Amino acid sequence: MSAKSPTVIDPRFAQPGHPPATIDEFEGVRFLHLGTSWVQGAMRLAKPDTIELEYVQMMMMWTLFQSAPRHIVQLGLGSAALTKFTYARFPDARVTAVELNPNVIAICRALFGLPENDARLDVREQDAMDFVLDPANHGKADVLQVDLYDQDARGPVLDSEAFYQGCLDCLAPGGVMTANVFGDFSNYDKNFLNMEQVFDAVVWLPEVHDANVVVVAFRDAPQLDFSVLYERAGEIKRRLNLPAKNWVNGLKEWMRDHQG
Repeated sequence: MSAKSPTVIDPRFAQPGHPPATIDEFEGVRFLHLGTSWVQGAMRLAKPDTIELEYVQMMMMWTLFQSAPRHIVQLGLGSAALTKFTYARFPDARVTAVELNPNVIAICRALFGLPENDARLDVREQDAMDFVLDPANHGKADVLQVDLYDQDARGPVLDSEAFYQGCLDCLAPGGVMTANVFGDFSNYDKNFLNMEQVFDAVVWLPEVHDANVVVVAFRDAPQLDFSVLYERAGEIKRRLNLPAKNWVNGLKEWMRDHQG
C-alpha cells in the first residue's frame, strides 16, 4: 500500500456503487488503484506471475509453517498477485478469493492476468465479513491471507475482534493467517490487540514498503525452531524464489524484542 497517481477511468471497471478500478504504469510495472492515488497492487509486465511488492511477498510467510496446504483463502483481491501465485505454485490446493468490488475482479481478469474460475479457483464477489461469519466456511482453510483496504487506505476495512474471530473460525487445525496492517498509526495497536484476543499466537515483522506491517497469526501456537525455519526458508527460496530468510530473521528479531 502506497500512493501514486492513477490514470483515467475505464467504464468497464467503473460499475456504480463501488469505487472504480484504475491503473497506471511506471518503469515496467502496472499499478492498481481504486480511483485514488493509493496503490492497491502491482504487477511487473515482464514477470506477470511473480509477486512484485515486498509486503505482498511477506504475506506468503505462512509457507514457513504450511508446505502443502489444501485450501488457501484470500480476503481482498488487490491486483490478484497472491491469488495467481498460489494458484500456479500450489497445484494441489484449492484457492478461494473474496472481493467485494466487482470492478477489481473485472480489471484483474482483463489487465492483471487473473484466470477464470475453475475446479480449483473460486473468485467470489462477496463481503469478507459475510464470508468469515458463514458456518459453511468454518474449519476449511489451511491458509488465510487478509489484505482489505478501500480507496482511502486509512486502515483495514475490517479489523474488529468479531472479524478476526471469524477468520480464526475459518482455519482448519494448524491453520495460519497472514494479514497486512497499514494506515493511521492507531490502527496498528487496534489490529494487533484484536488478533491477540482471538488467536493462539500473533507475531508481526518489521514494517516494510511505506509502513505496511505483515502479521502472522496461528490458530495453534507453533514451536519455533529457528534451525528448522532457516532450512525451510532455503527450500522456499529455491522453489518459490521468495526471500524467506528475511522473514525468519524478522521472526527472530520479534522473539528477541517481545520475549526477552
